[in-house]
Amino acid sequence: MSLDTVKHAGETPDAAQPWAELGLKPDEYARIREILGRRPTGAELAMYSVMWSEHCSYKSSKVHLRQFGDKAPENDALLVGIGENAGVVDVGQGYAVTFKVESHNHPSYIEPYQGAATGIGGIVRDILAMGARPVAVMDPLRFGAADHPDTKRVLPGVVAGIGGYGNCLGLPNIGGEVVFDACYQGNPLVNALCVGVMKHEDIHLAKASGAGNKVILYGARTGGDGIGGVSVLASETFDSTGPAKRPAVQVGDPFQEKLLIECTLEIFREDLVDGIQDLGGAGLSCATSELASAGSGGMRVELDTVPLRDSSLSPEEILMSESQERMCAVVEPGKVARFLEICEKWDVIATVIGEVTDGERLEIFWHGEQIVDVPPRTVAHEGPVYERPYARPQWQDALQADDAARLPRPATAGELREQVLKVVSSPNQASKSWITDQYDRFVQGNTVLAQPEDSGMVRIDENTNLGVAVATDGNGRYTKLDPYAGAQLALAESYRNVAATGARPLAISNCLNFGSPEDPAVMWQFAEATRGLADGCLELGTPVTGGNVSLYNQTGETAIHPTPVVAVLGVIDDVNRRTPMAFSEEGHLLYLLGDTKEELGGSAWSQVVHDHLGGLPPAVDLEREKLLAEILIAASRDGMVDAAHDLSDGGLIQALAESCLRGGKGARVVVPDGLDPFVFLFSESAGRAVVAVPRSEELRFSDMCGARGLPAARIGVVDGEVIDVQGHFELPLEELRAAHEATIPALLA
Repeated sequence: MSLDTVKHAGETPDAAQPWAELGLKPDEYARIREILGRRPTGAELAMYSVMWSEHCSYKSSKVHLRQFGDKAPENDALLVGIGENAGVVDVGQGYAVTFKVESHNHPSYIEPYQGAATGIGGIVRDILAMGARPVAVMDPLRFGAADHPDTKRVLPGVVAGIGGYGNCLGLPNIGGEVVFDACYQGNPLVNALCVGVMKHEDIHLAKASGAGNKVILYGARTGGDGIGGVSVLASETFDSTGPAKRPAVQVGDPFQEKLLIECTLEIFREDLVDGIQDLGGAGLSCATSELASAGSGGMRVELDTVPLRDSSLSPEEILMSESQERMCAVVEPGKVARFLEICEKWDVIATVIGEVTDGERLEIFWHGEQIVDVPPRTVAHEGPVYERPYARPQWQDALQADDAARLPRPATAGELREQVLKVVSSPNQASKSWITDQYDRFVQGNTVLAQPEDSGMVRIDENTNLGVAVATDGNGRYTKLDPYAGAQLALAESYRNVAATGARPLAISNCLNFGSPEDPAVMWQFAEATRGLADGCLELGTPVTGGNVSLYNQTGETAIHPTPVVAVLGVIDDVNRRTPMAFSEEGHLLYLLGDTKEELGGSAWSQVVHDHLGGLPPAVDLEREKLLAEILIAASRDGMVDAAHDLSDGGLIQALAESCLRGGKGARVVVPDGLDPFVFLFSESAGRAVVAVPRSEELRFSDMCGARGLPAARIGVVDGEVIDVQGHFELPLEELRAAHEATIPALLA
């Protein structure tokens, strides 16, 4: 077949093109022809198709995402916001921290190991491209029913991929979540987060400026894996028989990525780049168009100079390939030799593939023939914008009316004990050590807290002990019941988890996982959740620094629960002052902070005991969340608490069980007068935490809570080897531990 050049495209306006097969709509193809004034070449069609895909262009979501900018709170810590590879915040002492969470959902269902592994690889390169050294990763995960046969296929592969890639990079995995629910059957959520550290002056941006500057592609060779990955996999719904798109999943090489990281950091230290971009979704199509679009000129690329693993690849395939471990840099001519020298030192292939021009076009050539001539902004930043119709679903009222408070409750102390054990040992509440033990949590020696603590924490300065804490949270059950409140509850829980360790919340990233945007009910969920998150961030003063939208997470007509995952990053001046969750000292007093109400909608108890989802989620009070956080941070800083654990899924009894098991100490607990023991143990009211206070600090701590108006009830004492809910039941830690730790291994055996 002869090459489809720009000249040939102008001469053959009626040539048939596979625009529909590439995921483009008729009006999108027509708009491309209008932009170019002719039909696109095959290479141009490939670029527009991947860059205008849902995954890359956010065409269904950007009208709602604008709220994150419009409602952004004033925050002096924000150095780089939405629009770059990752957001950057000032954490003091001249340090900046960059962090971001993204999705690799569909690829991880098709090819669990490689889908998850390359999700880690991609988010690490996003952080690297900002100029930072990656220092930690996290993995919020969601799978189908724990006892479903396919969960046994997907979960072990995903966990092995995350561990295999992250461990080989030498990055500690410090936190995340594992949630099971039948709604994720066939659509697991594999979200990946990375944190990086740099000095303020080391921040780099993705732009191509300076006519005559060279464009250098470096890293792995380009292969046939991942061709059209974003447009094919992440931008359409799986049919009911499941996908058969294995070639669209990228294949990762963590050892190559480790070399790429060290090579890039040395290049940064010598100030050799003017602009840089990683190659992730959409590959070279993305890197070249985004660099040119964000710069001050145009770009000319000689595509035939790209190093290949497969010499049979066509120009279109090279542009669409999402082969991993690749970066694209813009380098001044006088610095090219040194750049290439460093790459050679690290055994990283580097090739000059083009240069920045003083024009306004992205021009790509193949063996001297021009195959692309486009305005780069139309590819990278001016794609379609859809205002999808949305409407509150007809079933929402009935769902909310089906109040969990009407479900049968335990009638005796024996039944209460039995249900406590059932909830604490259920798949979502059980120990995840079978999973987290496969991750290296302490490599590099700077991990301060890791799973199952409320948030992960790493030290970033060994002299001052400055550190950062990160937590990720999301509850699809709450968000199904009320998308606006559900998103705010995810934000509040992540914010609370960071504060519980003593760190001050600064900023957020998010990964918004939803079903098909072509379904008005799903778009209503998305619109409400986005509005809730934007309003919540404004009230808490935590700006959104960036993130990811993952749509089309559904099989046939069945969508996942709407699942906004919120990552909150906080700073702590001295990691030695952090607060762990473990009850480790007998005699310490237990205080329950916040108000406990009868709030059981979407609760772990309703799911585990009754397989029920209905009613309203817990009420949100963000002012109370801020007050609670201030108390937890001050108590940590001033040595008033020895342990703290937020209350969320499973309520107080889940928090007590986790803290007692973590520290190997029991607790004697008294139900406050006038409170139903069942509600006391299982309510999931937000804005609460349980803390262990040394007796010597009780007066100071209770006075602080009283002066600031935070309800603080003394409910018991750390003591013995039993959880004793006095007057109701006792639960030996040995029995509790056996139940808590046996569930996941038994399911995956």
